[in-house]
Amino acid sequence: MALSGLDIQKLLPKTNCKECGSTTCLAFAMKLAGKKAMLSECPYASDDAKRVLGAASEPPVKSVGFGPDRRVKLGEETVLYRHEKTFVNQSLFAVDIGDDRPAAEVDAILAKIRDYTLVRVGLNLVVDMVSVTQRGSEPAKFAALAKKAWEVANRPLVLRSGDPAALALAAEAVKGSGSVLVAATKESSALLRAAAEANGHALALTGATLDEVCALSARLKAEGFDNLVLQFETHSLAEQYQVNSIARRMAIKENYKPLGYPFLRYFESGSLMEDSASAIVEVCKYGGILVLPEFDAAQLVALMALRLNVYTDPQKPIQVEPKVYAIGEPDTKSPVFVTTNFSLTYFIVSGEIENAGTSAWLVIPECEGMSVLTAWAAGKLNGAGVAKAVKESGLDEKSESKTLVIPGYVAQISGEIEENLPGWKILVGPQDAGDIESFVKARLAG
Repeated sequence: MALSGLDIQKLLPKTNCKECGSTTCLAFAMKLAGKKAMLSECPYASDDAKRVLGAASEPPVKSVGFGPDRRVKLGEETVLYRHEKTFVNQSLFAVDIGDDRPAAEVDAILAKIRDYTLVRVGLNLVVDMVSVTQRGSEPAKFAALAKKAWEVANRPLVLRSGDPAALALAAEAVKGSGSVLVAATKESSALLRAAAEANGHALALTGATLDEVCALSARLKAEGFDNLVLQFETHSLAEQYQVNSIARRMAIKENYKPLGYPFLRYFESGSLMEDSASAIVEVCKYGGILVLPEFDAAQLVALMALRLNVYTDPQKPIQVEPKVYAIGEPDTKSPVFVTTNFSLTYFIVSGEIENAGTSAWLVIPECEGMSVLTAWAAGKLNGAGVAKAVKESGLDEKSESKTLVIPGYVAQISGEIEENLPGWKILVGPQDAGDIESFVKARLAG
């Protein structure tokens, strides 16, 4: 039975110390009841409170960490849809390497994984994990590849083998890497649980049916091992969608602990398009670890962009720091552009200014991460605010051009800006950032 906020408050120290981030112990208790906080945030919780509230306050989806420091995380989810609150830990991408590949191919793939970085809206996105699969019959070779992958790529591993003894050997070879062993069945769970526990790894569980997976996870949890990931066997895109949805709904809405773990899935149809479609479904429907069969930069770009959109907190837009940015090598004669501090808007506008082959100053006023029209409608982008940002940037004094370009969608604030920035020439720029290059050539050239 779930405890109410008042029930939980009775077990807290009632000091109202605020060290947990809440104003009172009652406020913190209400957060615990709503699965919006963890008991570990209270520095003075008694052993009795930890015993009673520990299980009650943990999120419906168990937190599982990877890597030596466990900073790569999955789980901790409390909602089915991000607009209800937010999603906590995003899906992780891994690229698979088989031990049947030539050494030169292995080296090349590991180097690509290690060196790959996608820069998007100011974030550096990387391949999160490396999957190593045993396809040969030599356990030592599999273990050696696992060790090499860990040393070269420096990413936690997804170790997969149909031979439990070989998997245990590889687990020992990369002890302390915080990897995951794939996958234990009811027959191999005892051996692989011991290997995972002894070497600091998570353990993926699988079974022919959802019931088998549930029974196995419930048994291991009862035995005291809870560092688990679930791998479901499905045979179509529709079944994948359905099983993921059922499992996550049971965990979130019914607090059904056997399904309250992150998921893992391999994509091995042999078709890039089919694998990509399946991976898209997995990202959109609660996917945990997504193992891609090859390193394909084009596929990674699409999937990482989708993941970023799904896992961005809708209540906290990605934004850049409000200030003046130098695009190219501007000087006192360079024009000044204005846009909002929504990251996507900033990077698109700054990129188009660069593409136009001109140097300029880009002034970013505080707009709480909103896009241009949204910020204008909310009163966050107005003439007085733009003028204030220009003055505070120092450009009002050092700019000789005194030319300010504002977004075309907010042409109506130009008069207010002129009133607040006497001596400046206010130009209404294009509505679409893609037209900045032609605008620069037509209005600012020379």
